[in-house]
Amino acid sequence: MRAELAASVDEIREAATLLRQHIDFDRSKARLAELNALAEDPNLWNDPERAQKLMQERGTLEDGLGAIERINRELADNVELIELGEAEGDEGIVDEAAAALDRLKAEVARRQLEALLSGEADANDSYLEVHAGAGGTDSQDWALMLLRMYTRWAERRGFKVELIEEQAGETAGLKSATILVKGHNAYGWLKTEGGVHRLVRISPFDSNARRQTSFASIDVYPVIDDRIVVDIKEADVRVDTMRSGGAGGQHVNKTESAVRLTHIPTGIAVVSQGDRSQHKNRATAWDMLRAKLYEMELKKREAQAAADQAAKTDIGWGHQIRSYVLQPYQLVKDLRTGVTSGTPQEVLDGDLDPFMEAALAQRAYGGGPASVEDVD
Repeated sequence: MRAELAASVDEIREAATLLRQHIDFDRSKARLAELNALAEDPNLWNDPERAQKLMQERGTLEDGLGAIERINRELADNVELIELGEAEGDEGIVDEAAAALDRLKAEVARRQLEALLSGEADANDSYLEVHAGAGGTDSQDWALMLLRMYTRWAERRGFKVELIEEQAGETAGLKSATILVKGHNAYGWLKTEGGVHRLVRISPFDSNARRQTSFASIDVYPVIDDRIVVDIKEADVRVDTMRSGGAGGQHVNKTESAVRLTHIPTGIAVVSQGDRSQHKNRATAWDMLRAKLYEMELKKREAQAAADQAAKTDIGWGHQIRSYVLQPYQLVKDLRTGVTSGTPQEVLDGDLDPFMEAALAQRAYGGGPASVEDVD
């Protein structure tokens, strides 16, 4: 077999083996058998929401397990075709099989990426918070730009976005905001985005048109479902009600419909003001608090917990995960993976997948932060 074709075969075979290991093939197969048994239970659809989630999980497992078996089968078939074509001197057969190998290689790469989204809560919806750093109006405007960027990214994927809370800036932009992103694997994709984001540009708020560096932080945590239990003592939570500070009409602003919950042992606080009903805002706030406490527990399991916590406590120099330079040149650089883009406007319009994919791969397959210089 030609050297280049042999190399492609070895690459696909190795990638398929890693993929099988990453999804824990035997465990996943046992889980699929369990779900198939549940699907035969006539009482399953008494709880439509639970049934839908189980069937979605079943479909995902069937697709992933079936793909691995099919990739291995097609790889073996095409190796035989190549050997046959070479033995008979039929270049047409060899070329056809080589093209099939290219398609398999692309599919394995895509499947590897999907397998990275196999964490405990990766398939869940996600909360995303943005907080302006020091820097006044410029940082608050940057926070609004980031909120728009993630909203655009979510819309590109067909996800739904709900505004949970926002605190407007004094002049422009946002001091903080929280959105709920609804879609399959929303948390799995967004979880790598937590940290400080740095913007360098000519300030539109400076009459002297000077270059300004602004910071804002992103915090991401999953919506937890009935598979995940988080017990919180009510005595450990302080409940405050207040008038809504965001849009919503006179009724929202005249009544104390907004709810803030503070978990006293950890200091974690959440605010919900997206609904006119205090009762609904209270329920949403409890969901958010449970989700934040769960995310805190997930962080403790990760080797990067200390760095993540530092990024949340100091929104400034030395803690950024990504820099966005609009002037004097155009560049977005992820300081963890080294991935760059020379078209910042496309990134700010939601083109974030290359950054997310690289960060997910780094988490799954190891490797420290990329050795890259910071950008000015």
